[in-house]
Amino acid sequence: MASPPDTSKTTKLERYNSYIRRVNSTKLLAASSKLLFRVTLLVALVLIFFFTFNYPPLSDNPTPAGHHVHTTSHLLSSAFYGSGASWEKEVRRSSTPRRPNGFSVLVTGAGGFVGTHCSLALKKRGDGVLGLDNFNTYYDPSLKRARQKVLKQHEIFIVEGDLNDGELLAKLFDIVPFTHVLHLAAQAGVRYAMENPQSYVSSNIAGYVNLLEVAKNADPQPAIVWASSSSVYGLNTENPFSESDRTDQPASLYAATKKAGEEIAHTYNHIYGLSITGLRFFTVYGPWGRPDMAYFFFTKDILQGKPINVYQTHDNKEVARDFTYIDDIVKGCLGALDTAEKSTGKGGKKKGPAQLRIYNLGNTSPVTVGKLVSILESLLNVKAKKHVIKMPRNGDVPFTHANVSLAYKDFGYKPTTDLSSGLRKFVKWYVSYYGIQPRVKGSNDSA
Repeated sequence: MASPPDTSKTTKLERYNSYIRRVNSTKLLAASSKLLFRVTLLVALVLIFFFTFNYPPLSDNPTPAGHHVHTTSHLLSSAFYGSGASWEKEVRRSSTPRRPNGFSVLVTGAGGFVGTHCSLALKKRGDGVLGLDNFNTYYDPSLKRARQKVLKQHEIFIVEGDLNDGELLAKLFDIVPFTHVLHLAAQAGVRYAMENPQSYVSSNIAGYVNLLEVAKNADPQPAIVWASSSSVYGLNTENPFSESDRTDQPASLYAATKKAGEEIAHTYNHIYGLSITGLRFFTVYGPWGRPDMAYFFFTKDILQGKPINVYQTHDNKEVARDFTYIDDIVKGCLGALDTAEKSTGKGGKKKGPAQLRIYNLGNTSPVTVGKLVSILESLLNVKAKKHVIKMPRNGDVPFTHANVSLAYKDFGYKPTTDLSSGLRKFVKWYVSYYGIQPRVKGSNDSA
């Protein structure tokens, strides 16, 4: 009888192979677990990053529906707009002046109403212009994007970023030796301050300080011209409003932030030698204007047959405004830039006294809101459905009236456009931009 085959070696080999398979399986499982863990961690970090920087905390003064102001994340703006050779080339190209001794101007709020017009005027005369705007949603961003397209057609580049992004601002000043800053970026509107006060503090105070911090450390330091507001006169009863009148009784948070800006300007001028000029704008209107302004939404509502609210004071007086046409404001801004002296500091240290100025830029001819409506009715050839009500206590003041003699004396500021002429140009733009075919008088006239 034959003896059974010796299977001990085969058994040992199978056991060994089984052992190796288990080891490899364990290693593979461990490696897979580590990979899965890392992928999960990466996804979690990305989600945290996204929600942290793109959505405001729920506890922070939620904004009413239709009024959410969304700004570009600081880190995102630096990451996407603050790097790359082609990006830097575009920044330098836009900032380089074409005329001898031309300015290189950083225009903040370049996608805004006044910012767009000033940028175009500066570029037209041969200055270098670089825009900065966060394109927030305080009003329809598509209007800002349309303005951006107009600027692009004239070779003006807008960097999309926020004033509070110090890293981005510092990078821009590293790339371009700006001679001037025209600071027009701000959270606008008197009434909206009651709904979202934090947006005013963030933009009009914190953002302004951040800009001054970067400017003071620049070499060379730029001269700064910035937009204050006629709102700083608040409860002042002197008429017309003069730069020497008291401005320590603001009637709204918006006015208070602009007044704070004037005091902050004094501080940075005094300590760091920054040349700073403040301009108090009086109710600016015109083509490409802001939809939150009365003349703009009156036009919209009248054409749509909707009723409009016409305010009266609590003692039954008509509300009046010193409406100032955009072309006159632009002339004032350029005049202030042209007469601004150089800053005297370097690397954050003051070398000598520096220029500090404040001016009214208005039309000097207050017009009642009722008269404004009558002009629009005539231009649109539509009768308005007026609802006369008392002014709500929301920070608005009953009248404004600018004394501009100081601006005339120092840089020849002289407004030339009356309200009827200015509104005619606005209405022509409005019906063209929105593609309306109304019964508008003179809509085919040249502007």
